[in-house]
Amino acid sequence: MNPLLLDIPLQLNTKRLILRAPLQFGDEEIVNDAIKGSFNELKAWLSLFQEIPTIEETDILLKNAYINFLKRESFRFLIFEKDGGKDFIGTASLHRIDWDIPKCEIGYWMNTKFCGNGYMTEAVKELVDFGFNHLALKRIEIRCESRNVKSRFIPEKLGFTFEGTLRNDDLSADGSRLTDTCIYSRIK
Repeated sequence: MNPLLLDIPLQLNTKRLILRAPLQFGDEEIVNDAIKGSFNELKAWLSLFQEIPTIEETDILLKNAYINFLKRESFRFLIFEKDGGKDFIGTASLHRIDWDIPKCEIGYWMNTKFCGNGYMTEAVKELVDFGFNHLALKRIEIRCESRNVKSRFIPEKLGFTFEGTLRNDDLSADGSRLTDTCIYSRIK
């Protein structure tokens, strides 16, 4: 089946969270504020956030994410607390999708002020269930820098298999040194 024909919900719900596609007016301001408030943590791990983006740059980022959502190339969701739906937690996405296998990778980042509540673990669990049960994926990976202990905790808690470490596999977020990449996976 052509992935463009897949019926993909624009919102997923967990017990405490709403995961929705980035398509509402004003999302760029909410996300940009979270990036600013979490910049030191994001800068350490994500090359995308080596400088604080402008609101316009954040808007472009979100619009491109939604275009990729519609093209079925990746599915980025903005995460909000369910109570009131106004507190922005972070983003989580299914990306690097290979429909022939079918497989993907999950990526995520959090608004620092919400760390330590299990929100990202809950959101990633929902994406894993969505990937296996709705998209019929056969493999889901999570890759992260070996020193990123907080990011590694999520696949470990969710029962992913640690497949190994790729040594000198990537550059650090700031591009200054080589880093090791840990690979975790779940298969169906």
